[in-house]
Amino acid sequence: MRLLMIATLSLTLATAAMAKPPLRDVQHINDGLLYVGLADEIRKNCSSISGRIFKGVARLRAIHKSAVEMGYTKAEIETFVDSRAEKNRLKARGRAYLKANGASLSKPATMCALGRKEIAANSAIGTLLYEN
Repeated sequence: MRLLMIATLSLTLATAAMAKPPLRDVQHINDGLLYVGLADEIRKNCSSISGRIFKGVARLRAIHKSAVEMGYTKAEIETFVDSRAEKNRLKARGRAYLKANGASLSKPATMCALGRKEIAANSAIGTLLYEN
């Protein structure tokens, strides 16, 4: 009986250790999506900056691959990416980033300034952009 209890406890602990956190809690996944989204907003709102589209697509594929390698299924990834609540949460993070950096979607000059700053810093966002 004692051996059965120990085996059950061991199995429970092993299963808990292998449990995946929700994708919303995986920082590098969320940050990667945020950076691609911000680069896209900068290029759409600043006529003097363009996006490195293929690089952006490659970044998105790398994020997807990372999620798969972490053990997430295609269905789990699609559910996360298609979730209205998750999209809204990511948009709120993006708005906060813009505000913290003095940029606004309604003021193209501020988006251009942010884009130039990101490009000069060779940041995760800046590597997805270039000045025309």
